[in-house]
Amino acid sequence: MISPANRRYGQIGLDRLVRLKWLERTAYLVMAGNEAPAVKAALQGEVQGSFRSDNTKIRGSLDKTITILMKIWVRPPYELHSLQGDGLKLLSSLPREDHIAVHWGIAMAVYPFWGAVAAHVGRLLRLQGTAAAGQVQRRLREQYGERETVSRRVRYVLRSFVDWGVLDETSDKGVYNQGVALSIQDPKLITWLIEASLHARMNGSAAIKDLLDSPSIFPFRLAHVSAEHLVSLSPRLDLLRHGLDDDLVMLREESQIAGKGGVFSP
Repeated sequence: MISPANRRYGQIGLDRLVRLKWLERTAYLVMAGNEAPAVKAALQGEVQGSFRSDNTKIRGSLDKTITILMKIWVRPPYELHSLQGDGLKLLSSLPREDHIAVHWGIAMAVYPFWGAVAAHVGRLLRLQGTAAAGQVQRRLREQYGERETVSRRVRYVLRSFVDWGVLDETSDKGVYNQGVALSIQDPKLITWLIEASLHARMNGSAAIKDLLDSPSIFPFRLAHVSAEHLVSLSPRLDLLRHGLDDDLVMLREESQIAGKGGVFSP
């Protein structure tokens, strides 16, 4: 039987543009203490103006967009509840310019497809300085199957990246340059982003050097943080030492977390 956690990795789910300002608003509503029905009602009233018609059908564009926003910040999968809770704490304490990193991390954890698209975009940007939609779509079809659905949903994610400012459109249609690149120095934010990245990987583990320089977080330049420091900041991370320069960071089993207590260390 496939667990709900594993099922996330084969699903796409992102079938609409996800604007950064909508995620920021959703998180703000949750931080203000609103319950899920109130958050949904507020979003329906505020987001609807971005759609062409007020006659949006049930399960149409508006409803699908709100479903995505709710799944990310209001009703994330069970195994991501602690990550979501700490993400909201970060949003309440970080300067506004760092919020994009938190929204990126939670989007990637809830929807690994977001991270998969980002990883291919990041690799292409490093290799050739640009990323073409066709190249990204081809690689994602190889990964998720030869479905037209995959190509369409890659387009939604790329459009979201442009909205977030992390990709810029070029004069060539469907070809993108790197947009904003943000330096992240806060060890707590870096630790949280690493954990989010691990949740976007099916095996839940990776070498620390690969995590800090992952193409899936191409908009961000993470300061070097040792694996020991990361693990000391989060009870949900564990360390396996392979060699002097090959520390493996992994997600802890829930049974191991129970005895650690709390969330981020002060």
